[in-house]
Amino acid sequence: MKSFREIFKNNPSLLNEPEVAQLLEYCEQLQDEIVEFKFQKTTNKELAMLDMLKEVIKGCDAIEKEQAEHERFGYDAPNYQETISNLKRYVLKRCQDEKIWL
Repeated sequence: MKSFREIFKNNPSLLNEPEVAQLLEYCEQLQDEIVEFKFQKTTNKELAMLDMLKEVIKGCDAIEKEQAEHERFGYDAPNYQETISNLKRYVLKRCQDEKIWL
């Protein structure tokens, strides 16, 4: 799933529009409902956790890629590199310890 920043990267000023803000809020609610639905459907916490962990890893990869693009083209970007790396390392280590294979 694409992040909101990826979708609006060519025109970030649209994020300030009230209709876009409402749409983003609605999307977040739908994402929460999807996770709840998956949990209810399977009644298995492990599958829901796996799905959430996959999304976290995918998001971390996307932000790392976005940061690399900012550095490559000389744009000013926040430095999330260390935080992302620590989070990703923690999740992957925890998955390895719990024998959860992503």
